[in-house]
Order: sequence, then structure tokens, then C-alpha cells
Amino acid sequence: MSRIGRLPVAIPSGVTVTVSPTNVVNVKGPKGELTQNMSTKMNIAIEDNILVVSRPSDVKEHRALHGLTRSLINNMIIGVTEGYQKTLELVGVGYRAQLKGSKITLNLGYSHPVEIDAVAGIQFELPDANKIIVKGIDKQLVGAVAADIRTWRKPEPYKGKGIRYSDEVVRRKEGKTGK
Repeated sequence: MSRIGRLPVAIPSGVTVTVSPTNVVNVKGPKGELTQNMSTKMNIAIEDNILVVSRPSDVKEHRALHGLTRSLINNMIIGVTEGYQKTLELVGVGYRAQLKGSKITLNLGYSHPVEIDAVAGIQFELPDANKIIVKGIDKQLVGAVAADIRTWRKPEPYKGKGIRYSDEVVRRKEGKTGK
């Protein structure tokens, strides 16, 4: 049995979860609403504020979908109650970010500033000029937007300059030996 898939998902107060007969899961909470199509091969049942995902057989495809379906539903519930955020740091001389409305302008050493628009459901926060916080209720979307910002200047291994996640460790190389 799947270790992740067999765990029940507790539905907190203030959150409503509805599952249609075609396994479309809709989660409403204090921060917003998320909807996602799940595989029709999984059985999703709600009993007194506990959601249980079960699989019909031990076929390889069903085993793979079991844990995935449970994790996706759990991430939706966490998203509408607490939300998700990723913190990016700009490391480098002259690298900075500015917030203009819902748009971020990045100076990353290019001949032009890079402008990034906020996607629907995503908010940007800038505590200072070298930190960007990407917030939202959809875990996948928050990660995708943060990864998109990071691709403009990935951290390089010699000086460590670039855009990195706050918890990311950049492996440094020694460089030339000189003599």
C-alpha cells in the first residue's frame, strides 16, 4: 500500500471540498478557491471532514496515481488555508528588483531592465531591493513563477552571482590556480 496515498486528509474548518462524479475536486477556503481534475481511476470519498483516496487495484498505474492524487488534494487544502511562498535572493553587484504595481523590474547586468508581470493568482513582495517573495495559493504556480524568475540569471559557481532560492546552496568552484 502507498505510504502517502493511504494517509487521510483532514479538512479544516472553514474549508469546503466537493468532488464531482468525474473526479473534479473543488476546494474553497479563506484565501480563495482551487479546482483540479483528478484521474477517474481513483476513488475519492469524504466522510465527516476526512478525505480518503483509495485505488481499485494494485496495477502499476493505479499505484502511481494513488499517492499523487492524495498529495495534490492535500496541497490544494494547504493552499486555500495558509498559502505558499518562495523567496528569491538577488546576489551580485548592481542586481536589484523594483515593484511597479503588479510588475517586477529586475536589473541583472543586462543592457536593458527585465520586466516580469504577475500571473493571475500570484502576488510579489519586495522586503528590500535584493529579495523577492512570490506568494499564491497554487503550489505549482508559485513554483513555476519563481523558477521562471530564476532562469533570468541562474547562480554561477565561481562568484555565486545570480538569482537563487533563499534555501539554495550554490556549490562553489575554485577557479584558476594562477601559478
